[in-house]
Amino acid sequence: MIAVVGDLNLANPTHRFTNSALEYMGLPFEWVPTDAIGDRADERLARYAGLWIAPASPYRSMDGALWAIRYARERGVPLVGT
Repeated sequence: MIAVVGDLNLANPTHRFTNSALEYMGLPFEWVPTDAIGDRADERLARYAGLWIAPASPYRSMDGALWAIRYARERGVPLVGT
């Protein structure tokens, strides 16, 4: 399962296209809100095989997004940043 790290807003076309792309590829995914990560990235992200940092976001928590990136970098988790 892929974690899309960002604050889903279906009014944002980029977020809708992200969902469509992942669905088209047949990849299971979940959106993980940035404010739900905090310094608990280990606990919050451990179950995902990869992370996608969502495009077109003013994030509710920039720190949450950065914790996710750090988590992936330090553990060798595949990461896509857009």
